[in-house]
Amino acid sequence: MMTDDTTLQTAPDEQTSTLSTLLILLLKGVVYKDNDAHRWGQLLQLQARVRDYVAVLGLQLILDEAEGYAFLRARPENDADESSETLPRLVARRPLSFPVSLLLALLRKKLAEADAGGGETRLILTRDEIIELIRVFLPDSSNEARLVDQVDRHINKVIELGFLRRLKQQNTVQPPHYEVRRIIKAFVDAQWLADFDQKLAQYQQQLQGNENESVD
Repeated sequence: MMTDDTTLQTAPDEQTSTLSTLLILLLKGVVYKDNDAHRWGQLLQLQARVRDYVAVLGLQLILDEAEGYAFLRARPENDADESSETLPRLVARRPLSFPVSLLLALLRKKLAEADAGGGETRLILTRDEIIELIRVFLPDSSNEARLVDQVDRHINKVIELGFLRRLKQQNTVQPPHYEVRRIIKAFVDAQWLADFDQKLAQYQQQLQGNENESVD
């Protein structure tokens, strides 16, 4: 009986510790099921408590059980009580350059096409494939090495944002491979894709305008 009593007394403390760990991980970034299935299971079990806790900070938990990811997003302003004070943003907005926004859109469209084809659930692209995706929308350049360097910088930014993951290479001869993280679907939604062609035209005009300004 003493052992059972001890278990009952320590269980709430263990759950609190687990909750604290989950909150810290979410505040640091995205939690993925495929990175830690055990931690993901804990998040599913405690998600109601997580939602209640982050709501105090003006945040909401975005959890997609089917896709296997979760992250925190600032609560929309129209969800706030009119009588309540507007909270400072804990999750900062990060403005993106046109090329990075363009690359995100192209990767999202590629993922949608892969899903529609009913193939692998993971979308893996080589660096050359990503370069070809974005090349047609960038200003003409006769310097291939410069173009590759530019695209590499855009790719690294998308990796930093968490929408791409660089896979381990078997050897130095093998070209870099990247996995498109499915969380990109939460940021580039279906409505955005519906206006994809129009937005791409706008991006291209802006990019060309920026290029012309730099030449002048």
